Amino acid sequence: MTSTGSVEGSRSRQSPATGGRTPLFTRADHHVYAAHRLGELVPGRPSGVTGNQWNTASREGFDFVVRRTGSDLPVVAVEIGPAAAAGSPAQRVHRMKTAVSAAAGLPVLRIESPTLRPAEHGRRVVEYVLDARDYATAPGDPDVPAPVGFREILGRLPDGRTGHVNDLGALARAAAVDAYVARRLVDPIVRGLHVRWTDGPAEGWSWVEVRPGACLVERVSVWEHRFSCGIDPAQLAEDLAAVAVGERLRGLDAGEPELVTRDALRGDILALRDRRDELTGGFAFDHLCAD
Repeated sequence: MTSTGSVEGSRSRQSPATGGRTPLFTRADHHVYAAHRLGELVPGRPSGVTGNQWNTASREGFDFVVRRTGSDLPVVAVEIGPAAAAGSPAQRVHRMKTAVSAAAGLPVLRIESPTLRPAEHGRRVVEYVLDARDYATAPGDPDVPAPVGFREILGRLPDGRTGHVNDLGALARAAAVDAYVARRLVDPIVRGLHVRWTDGPAEGWSWVEVRPGACLVERVSVWEHRFSCGIDPAQLAEDLAAVAVGERLRGLDAGEPELVTRDALRGDILALRDRRDELTGGFAFDHLCAD
């Protein structure tokens, strides 16, 4: 699924130009820029790419482009948004974009979600990934045991409790408790799961029970292409799904949300279990499917 090896030969085909743009923000010794077209990052058609692929893909954009301070080569191009519908023209264009990016050796992070959007959530996601990568690559003392992972660091949460301070879904979990106290939910716990598909994305699910037997469910896919987030992408996908649940909890009073029956959700989880052979790593299906 993920390749993090050297791609310097391919990356030599990427454009060093920033077009005189001013960064949106700087984080962890990186400049983060607003949207770019693929053709701005790859100035010429890479070998192995057809003219039709290039003409189509070069017009497609990325929501953010990250460059290390002092370098113009992209560290990663980031896109956040809903997945293209299967068999749609948009999916065909996306495949061309993926092929051209791969041919150019362009590192790409794609987050697929029907709810998350770059304007509302993009900066926090990019900052989080850069912080996680910075933490993962920090030089350590060989005589000192390895520190806990970035996601597992404990500290004081905004509500005063002790918990995982780098859990992106922490605010959503607190919002669910508040909604439960206000009797807008029947269960205060935001539950979730995550898996990694062999030669595919990491996928995270998150849900909360709004009414007896009816759940608000979010699913997020994280694709790492020639890039590493610095943390388990499957855990990141689950946390982002929790963020999406929190986003939808805000709209509970505005109208009836689209809900999934608990039985249907359990059926979807059981369907994952039936596809074990397509997954990378283990997963506690039986626990999640228990009443």
